[in-house]
Amino acid sequence: MTTIRQLKEEKLRRIREKKIEAARDSFWEYCKVRAPEFYKEHRHHLKTICHTLESLYRGTLLKPNGESYENLMMNLPPRHGKSRTLILFCEWVFGQNQTNRIITASYNESLATDFSRFTRDGISEEKAFPHEIVFSDIFPGVKIADGNASFRQWALEGQFFSYKGAGIGGSVTGRGGNILIVDDPVKNAEEAFNELALDKQWQWYTGTFLSRQEQKEHSIKIINMTRWSKKDLCGRILDGPEADEWYVLLMPVEDEEGNMLCPDLLSKKRLESFKKTMDEAILNANYYQKPVDMKGRLYKSFKTYEELPRDSDGNLLFEKIIAYVDTADTGEDYLCAPIAGVYQGELYMLDVLYTKEGMEITEPQTAAILVRNNVVTAKIESNNGGRSFARNVERLIWERHNTRKVNVQWFHQSKNKQARILSNSVYVMEHIYFPIDWKTRWPEYYKAMTEYQKEGKNKHDDAPDATTGLVEMMDAPVILGSAIEINPDDILGL
Repeated sequence: MTTIRQLKEEKLRRIREKKIEAARDSFWEYCKVRAPEFYKEHRHHLKTICHTLESLYRGTLLKPNGESYENLMMNLPPRHGKSRTLILFCEWVFGQNQTNRIITASYNESLATDFSRFTRDGISEEKAFPHEIVFSDIFPGVKIADGNASFRQWALEGQFFSYKGAGIGGSVTGRGGNILIVDDPVKNAEEAFNELALDKQWQWYTGTFLSRQEQKEHSIKIINMTRWSKKDLCGRILDGPEADEWYVLLMPVEDEEGNMLCPDLLSKKRLESFKKTMDEAILNANYYQKPVDMKGRLYKSFKTYEELPRDSDGNLLFEKIIAYVDTADTGEDYLCAPIAGVYQGELYMLDVLYTKEGMEITEPQTAAILVRNNVVTAKIESNNGGRSFARNVERLIWERHNTRKVNVQWFHQSKNKQARILSNSVYVMEHIYFPIDWKTRWPEYYKAMTEYQKEGKNKHDDAPDATTGLVEMMDAPVILGSAIEINPDDILGL
């Protein structure tokens, strides 16, 4: 005869088996079983993270064109479970397929080691109490191989390699993975402001880390990080040609109505306390995923135009067309030559030459762009070889383009560059109009202008310097060339 106790035990057994079966099929259910005290139904952001990761892995996270995403960015506030969820995700995908190979990278070796160890130990976990559900209950055939279970690199039984954890900049040579994860690559705000450090990260990511990706059926990449800077890994990817290949899961700590992402992980009261004591840039980066260097930009906004000023007959109304040429001082510098039309005290940017090419190439390029845009006056800095450059440009205009309508002037720039750029920044924002499509028309110039920092070290200042030169030409006395009739069709791209 079945006793009440036996009936209860049978009921509990069935509930347990149902949980185990659900955990095999659903990553969210797996997390609830493995860490029920943290993964609760009302924590909707955790459910969203889990469903997104599972969809990415299964190939059901779809782009607008119906293709599967293979890349995911996760940008969430600290202490909201994103790294913990990724560790559990690594466990779960090994349960799905033991041939998966995972490589993870974090900002230093210690953090990468922790990530690796927690994943390994989660798979090897033994019961403390009979009623507990551990990994081996859910995926009983998956085990860590004996003698191949170091903190940094280990394998499952039957596999020669399953997991490797490395610090950013560290070696991953000799190992390939079909699941690549970057977790917290930027250590702190100091590193986020260090352009050279971010450059090194990018070089390692593109030159070393990406080369380890294997092209298998399930080949995915995940970047999990606070959005510190426009030049961090996420920023560079989103500003590049593969931006549409990435699904971005961005969750600020509160929405526009002030509703908290997860009140029991971070309360409104606690957030208000942070706002009083924490640096605003750090707060925005950590909790709102707004890059810190957005606040430090010199140019906060730019004016644009769709149509150039014309009279009723369609003729351009420019009083003159001017150009300022800042030649490259070193091999790392850019030659920058912006060209603008002047109308009623406003500048309309018409064309830009922005290049690192040598003078044997840039001299004829400069001559051609000045003639093509009907420039009246071109001022060329004579510092560091600029005078010779200016003379050669003038000669090429005469010899190759058979015109003397461009008045080429060279001069020595003795004013402090940084002071010039800062003092003229308001004019640049309020009185220079850029084409509505200038981001795609002159991408490198656009990048240099929009990312230039008011304080701190900038890698290049050629674009703001030359643009400032155009502003200075508005007040400086110039020797005008011969009057010319402007043909709208002669202006490049207009």
